[in-house]
Amino acid sequence: MKPLVVEKAQAGSWLRKLCQEFDVFGPVETKKGFYNWKRLDGTIVPHIPQGVAKVSIKTFFFPQPEVMFEFDARPTDPEAFRPIEPHCDFNPRVLFGVRPCDARSVALNAMPYREDPYFQRKRKETTIVAFLCEEGCLTCFCTLTGGSPVGIEGADMAVTELETGFFLEPVTEKGLRLLDYEFFRKPTAQEKSIAQERKKGAQKSVEDTASKLRSKDLMDLYNAHFWAAVAESCINCGACTFLCPTCYCFDIQDEALRGKGRRIRYWDSCMFPLFTQHASGHNPRGEKLKRVRNRFMHKLKYFPDRFGPISCVGCGRCVRDCPVNIDIRQVMEGLMEV
Repeated sequence: MKPLVVEKAQAGSWLRKLCQEFDVFGPVETKKGFYNWKRLDGTIVPHIPQGVAKVSIKTFFFPQPEVMFEFDARPTDPEAFRPIEPHCDFNPRVLFGVRPCDARSVALNAMPYREDPYFQRKRKETTIVAFLCEEGCLTCFCTLTGGSPVGIEGADMAVTELETGFFLEPVTEKGLRLLDYEFFRKPTAQEKSIAQERKKGAQKSVEDTASKLRSKDLMDLYNAHFWAAVAESCINCGACTFLCPTCYCFDIQDEALRGKGRRIRYWDSCMFPLFTQHASGHNPRGEKLKRVRNRFMHKLKYFPDRFGPISCVGCGRCVRDCPVNIDIRQVMEGLMEV
């Protein structure tokens, strides 16, 4: 698929056209330095901040909360809990201004959710326009997890911002569909060269941390000496799991009113004490140390053992917003030394 260029003077017209056909969302500054995902109306081209927005794009694939279906809750009806209306209440949409780490998180989440119809439907109807990074923030570490500042995994279109405009490279057919307008031109040789050089400048050596951790003995990592020290400061607030783009734990509840009911999927966190509590009252991870260890072991050992890559994209949100300064990079370093 050949790249095209849209000049900055035409970018607004292109975005307005997209807003007529899709629900378009982008990072919008809601207060100074705080960016969140908002629906765009095409009146302005959003400024794409360096680094990632406060909230990850998993909110578009795992809504909070998510109505799965409605059902007939009449107790005398033998068909009481047969679903009567699955919910798919969204239009085709475009996520504009996604960073490569967030785009990659969608590809990673698709591995355990490959048979989940709700996730897969949303993924099918969502087009991800990824803006490649020229440089990372202090809390970015995508190369440690197998990603790249200029990675295109999970993206439908890759964008390199130039002085003259935006260098657009479609990655999938969905991305190519966004270029079916009159606002584009072929890139000049100089623009191609600049885009290639920027990629080389941003590209860093990707460390194969996943294969190294897969080769480690499970019980050696499980019994590592540093878990108590990591868990000591943790307050089990769950901020890391809610901000993380690759944390997808959930709880399911049924609500019934006047004979009608609905099944709802809510975000949950393995850091919460009740997450693993059984109906009998037994809790296999009742202690904080066990919960902290499980979260990191899932991301850095259980997931790569099962699927291959680490379940972390190095976006740095958990590092940036942890109230007690727990740093997953230090945990990775400790595991590598075991």
